[in-house]
Amino acid sequence: MTDQPLSKIISRPRSPSRGRGGWSNQVSGWLLAAPLAAVLLVFLVLPIVMIVIVSFWGATEFSIFPAFQFDNYTFLFGSEVTYRVFLNTIKYALITWIFTLLIGFTVAYFLAFHVRTLNWQIALFLLCTIPFWTSNIIRMISWIPFLGRNGLANSTLLSWGVIDQPLEWLLFSDFSVILAFVHLYTLFMVVPIFNTMMRIDKSLIEAAVDAGASGWQTLWHVIIPLTKPGIMIGTIFVVTLVMGDFITVRFMSGSQSANVGRLISNDIALLQYPSASATAVILLITVLMVIGILLRFVDIRKEL
Repeated sequence: MTDQPLSKIISRPRSPSRGRGGWSNQVSGWLLAAPLAAVLLVFLVLPIVMIVIVSFWGATEFSIFPAFQFDNYTFLFGSEVTYRVFLNTIKYALITWIFTLLIGFTVAYFLAFHVRTLNWQIALFLLCTIPFWTSNIIRMISWIPFLGRNGLANSTLLSWGVIDQPLEWLLFSDFSVILAFVHLYTLFMVVPIFNTMMRIDKSLIEAAVDAGASGWQTLWHVIIPLTKPGIMIGTIFVVTLVMGDFITVRFMSGSQSANVGRLISNDIALLQYPSASATAVILLITVLMVIGILLRFVDIRKEL
């Protein structure tokens, strides 16, 4: 038997104790995550699973019945209306994204680089959020008296002699829908871009200026590349919100335009839940594909 010093025997690490400690930490981690996981399971996963299941059910004029059939998907993919509605939805999302990006980037850039003190940055940022203290419906409907035939916009243009008769396309048109979308969702573009810009090291901009870069060169080669994560987060917010919206299109187009949300809403009103579920599944897949494409360009985990 080999003799070993008593100090080495006493100081030798005990693997069972370490194992118990690691197991305890792992259990504690699972317990901490359990409430959030339960909430996501009940309010997110289960509803999506139920929508997918119902999308394969059958329906009559006044009832639905459990089944496993592809009639709802066959009807959707075989209808020209479906393609027109989806293209219209993508058109709204794309145009809204362009305007919200231009406005959101400009506002965020001004707050981050032209407002010097933190107090003023906070004050001006809160000023931008004041319209969002009311509900979306109130802010959306407030455009109707402004854009109407006898509204403030037409009355002002007529009094100035700019037009001879009221402009009909200001309200209940694609213009009014896009205007409402931009008004409703610009803040969702401003916040992530502003947050990203505030993290940019100002010494990088100073180095670019010292190297002889102009303002546009600094913006294009330094600020925009470093702001891409915030731009992508804002893009995901805006695109998903616009593609799932149906109230704005209904009110601001005067029911003259349609998007996927309106299509789902109409099916629900007619008690055609399987058809509405199938449309919702296709919309969900479309949105996930768009998000997947966006995430391939920028790693937004840096911002999370």
